[in-house]
Amino acid sequence: MPEEHIASAFDRDLEAIQGKIMKMGGLVETAILDAAQSLETRDEELAERVRAGDKAIDALEQMINEDAARLIALRSPTAGDLRIVLTVMKIASNLERIGDYAKNMAKRTSILAQMSPINGSQAALRRMAREVNEMLKDALDSYIQRDATKAQDVIDRDVDVDQMYNALFREFLTFMMEDPRNITACMHLHFMAKNTERMGDHVTSIAEQVIYLVTGDNPETRQKGDKTSIDAALSPEAN
Repeated sequence: MPEEHIASAFDRDLEAIQGKIMKMGGLVETAILDAAQSLETRDEELAERVRAGDKAIDALEQMINEDAARLIALRSPTAGDLRIVLTVMKIASNLERIGDYAKNMAKRTSILAQMSPINGSQAALRRMAREVNEMLKDALDSYIQRDATKAQDVIDRDVDVDQMYNALFREFLTFMMEDPRNITACMHLHFMAKNTERMGDHVTSIAEQVIYLVTGDNPETRQKGDKTSIDAALSPEAN
């Protein structure tokens, strides 16, 4: 097969995979916002849709990985093209993890819906989720546009998410100390806030992959200024 035909076939296959990435990203964005909204409005049906929708996200990741492996085997990509394929696989992995965190948030909504609300916390969590969602949109745009500057901006904004989490963490501690009856609800809300903070970390990872793809250099890992957001003892992992 002539070389230009091989290149054309690679481009077509890669475009199809990137289409799946954008579809997966759209599903994850919806899951983030719906999980936060279901908490704020105490909408258990919406929370259940988030949980059920995670299967579609998982299925897309599997399809992307299979397509990428097939592309590598059949097209023998050059070093530059191989870097693109591997970046796509890493982005898909991060999206799948973000989807898991959204699902975990939705799982707790049905529990919290049976408890007295903690003043202001649901709205604060939704604001935090919206910020992560905007970061994710920009990270995916930076990948499509091959825009390292936009990707770096996403990385820089993660500090805002960390600050939101740290503020919520301290607020939950205050509520628990003021009234022991708040402890169970605040613990669930804390885990949801931590899930959202971890989403921000995975979005940051996507942006870092974009910078590596565009420049060939790994960006410096941002050091978290407040260790609260990376306290291992308080860091629930997604299942």
